[in-house]
Amino acid sequence: MNRILVVGVTGAGKSTLARALGGRLGLRYHEMDALYFNGPGWAVNGNLAEDVSRLTAEGGWVIDSLGYPEVRDLLWDRADSVVWLDYPKRVVMPRVLRRSLRRSVTRESLFGGNRETWRGWLSREHPAWWAWSQHGPRRREIERRVHDPRFAPLKTLRFTRPEDTAAWLASV
Repeated sequence: MNRILVVGVTGAGKSTLARALGGRLGLRYHEMDALYFNGPGWAVNGNLAEDVSRLTAEGGWVIDSLGYPEVRDLLWDRADSVVWLDYPKRVVMPRVLRRSLRRSVTRESLFGGNRETWRGWLSREHPAWWAWSQHGPRRREIERRVHDPRFAPLKTLRFTRPEDTAAWLASV
């Protein structure tokens, strides 16, 4: 495991696991949302494909995302391992709600200096709405990819319970 993609639905804990895994393995961790949103007003990085191509050309890395459509295939082609956090809605929704509530209350600075706002909760793009509506489609996309013969060389670890993920991480 040297080029690791940590995937799952919104709120599964991809960033937390990827950061910890990178630290344990001595690999560079790249946060996909920070690469994607690079300025105020949730500005999108116009050089995302080039940036991700450069980062994934490195010898070792951990990235926390299924991948935005512009770079999804590139990530899956260059990874040697996939860690799939395949948690049910009953696990991810409380996490997303707590995280978004904390971010809204504390006005925590996020990617590109952006912040979650109370008004944002009304948007379909808000993490809570996104996690709810995209849970099934994201799971199906990951399932399709892990069974796609093109990605057969990838070592895939699939966890359906956070305690199993924690036990595995402790063993790394």
